[in-house]
Amino acid sequence: MLVIAEGHAWFLRRYDRTRALQFLAMIEDMTPLSVTSVGKGEQEKAAEILRRYSDQDLTMTDAVGLHVMRTQRIPVCWSTDFHLGITGVPLVIDR
Repeated sequence: MLVIAEGHAWFLRRYDRTRALQFLAMIEDMTPLSVTSVGKGEQEKAAEILRRYSDQDLTMTDAVGLHVMRTQRIPVCWSTDFHLGITGVPLVIDR
């Protein structure tokens, strides 16, 4: 869920409200997409990751993503952010 919020904010800041809403519509149309909710446990694990990699400019969203990739054994990650490869998960980077 945090990635969706961060994506919406990116489109809003970079473009406008219309593009931000188009981004949300695209997410809603992606039927194979599974959205993971974030609770206290995920936030605590993300904080541990932030502390472990305190020499990196990770966001809370990045850290939650790293935690979810590890716990759900996600084998590869599409990203525009090289930080998500910090734990060794292979990235498909779009620049």
